[in-house]
Amino acid sequence: MKINKLRQLPRLLAFAAVAEKGSFTRAAEVLGVTKSAVSQQISLLEEELGIRVLNRTTRGVSLTALGESLLSQCQLLQDQTNRIFTDVVNAGANPQGRFAVTFPHAFESNIVIPAIEQLCLEFPGLEPELIVSDKALDIVSNNLDVAIYSGELPDSSYRALPIGAMTEIFCATPLYLHRAASPVTPESLGEHRWLATSWQQQKMPIWHVDCNKSDVIQLNPFARANTLACALKMALRHMGVVLLADVVAKPYLKTGELVHIAHRISGPHWPVYTLHAYHGEKPVHLTRFHQLVSRFFMAL
Repeated sequence: MKINKLRQLPRLLAFAAVAEKGSFTRAAEVLGVTKSAVSQQISLLEEELGIRVLNRTTRGVSLTALGESLLSQCQLLQDQTNRIFTDVVNAGANPQGRFAVTFPHAFESNIVIPAIEQLCLEFPGLEPELIVSDKALDIVSNNLDVAIYSGELPDSSYRALPIGAMTEIFCATPLYLHRAASPVTPESLGEHRWLATSWQQQKMPIWHVDCNKSDVIQLNPFARANTLACALKMALRHMGVVLLADVVAKPYLKTGELVHIAHRISGPHWPVYTLHAYHGEKPVHLTRFHQLVSRFFMAL
């Protein structure tokens, strides 16, 4: 006799409830179903097992000898089921294990690292794995929990939570500007040493702040770097002009290490999101991570 074991699991749990409560009615109340549904489950169990597990009388129900033997095993099944759901609930409230996040270099020092530090204080069971990359990484194929993404969203099934927006601005050190001995205006930017990243093009789209219109200017790269961090380090060594996201530039502008130049124009303007692949309710630590990232982003 071939038995569909998965189909029997709810029937065994229904049997255990009837045996413990001594009544189909009280078992139905505990299980949150109708009395007839419980009765049907027990009948199907007995039919497929080929044994009678309950004696039914007008005064109630009692266990057969085989039913008594089966009950102890079903109670173990009940305990295991309860333990599984307890673990799931606790995992939601107290998440543990790997939490993999990818994000561009621009968000590393002043946004993601402080957010992760606070997140681990609140959820000490987490084991963060940070993948810093200026190239967008796919969440599923790279086995990631969340990605911080800047730019227009890709056409995908991922869920996006808005963080804010950032604008690229032109910056240089006071010493470079002194050495250059010429004013940095929108018209003269092409004459200055430009420290470009690999994704920035010579024909740079810009926005005229004062007249609220877009344009394109020609820039001449003096040096190129494949990461924003490298371009920034060259700029801090007075090697030229760099186009930085404002979230990256602000701490250096506050200390005076960099100066915002060519105020009348800005580079591209990018929306910023937290991306995740959950279609139902998000894990509590992912929601909290998004909140923290948004807070540190807005504080810059």
